[in-house]
Amino acid sequence: MKILDETILPGETKTLNLEIARLHTATKLKIPVIVSRALEDGPTVLLSAGLHGDELNGVDIVRQIVHKKINVPKKGTIICIPVINIFGFINKTREFPDGRDMNRVFPGSANGSLAGRFAFHLLKYIIPHVDYAIDFHAGGQSRFNAPQIRIAPDNKELEDLATIFHPPFLLYSSQISGSFRNACSKRGVKMLLFEGGKSMDINNEVSTMGVEGTKRFLASFDMLRPQFDVVPADQEMIIIKSSVWVRAKKSGLLHDQIKIGSYVKKGEKIAEISDPYGSENSIMKAPNDGYIINVNDAPITYQGDAIFHISKNL
Repeated sequence: MKILDETILPGETKTLNLEIARLHTATKLKIPVIVSRALEDGPTVLLSAGLHGDELNGVDIVRQIVHKKINVPKKGTIICIPVINIFGFINKTREFPDGRDMNRVFPGSANGSLAGRFAFHLLKYIIPHVDYAIDFHAGGQSRFNAPQIRIAPDNKELEDLATIFHPPFLLYSSQISGSFRNACSKRGVKMLLFEGGKSMDINNEVSTMGVEGTKRFLASFDMLRPQFDVVPADQEMIIIKSSVWVRAKKSGLLHDQIKIGSYVKKGEKIAEISDPYGSENSIMKAPNDGYIINVNDAPITYQGDAIFHISKNL
């Protein structure tokens, strides 16, 4: 196997460096790409995170997988990229310095924007080697996502793989133009998108679910070495085919009432919004029966802000 002009032999683990651009200080930026091959042939799995630079929970999941050497396969090849958007990671921001969301610029261009160049290089040098992928994300802007896998509808193989990973929630989500998932799908790569936690935060429970789900995923391909225990998921996986965002009707101080992952009934009180002077409280109610799969943890909200993501029509 040859990646980025380096040969990785069977039984070998190498850390390659993808160099695309420099900081404005002329400092070189290297994106570590950790490639581990088994002696026995098998599929190639990509585990990636940090496409949005402030989504640290995904970075922590891939970091743990590498640290524990789960990424050294029994068969096949595992490629780990803990941080794709190294610029955003340094600046603790979602976007690139050019203001672009990398997850909306795929397939990118060799001569385009900074984010577009990263997308182009990722698809040109890494993805052609990949059969399956798990891309790890977190909620943005203080929005905490319940651990969930997102896949496109009507894809039996992805449904089976998501069931093996077995998060608390499986969410059917159509491909978005310009996204990494969409670009991989067009190139024949089967990708699971994991969401869990929120930006600029590391939640240990979410990280554990991500690591354990990945172990189940790898074990299904006989890629997990025998020294690692596979822990069966202890919760039911709720399948969500449609969902709706509940938005604030007023601005003010936000007082969440409902725990992430909870099931609520239509008309049930789920939060309050109050003015800072004690004269008014506005009650938010569930628009339908469903599970709360995203909660806005921000203490202050503005009219129109997304506060809850709730499933519907289960």
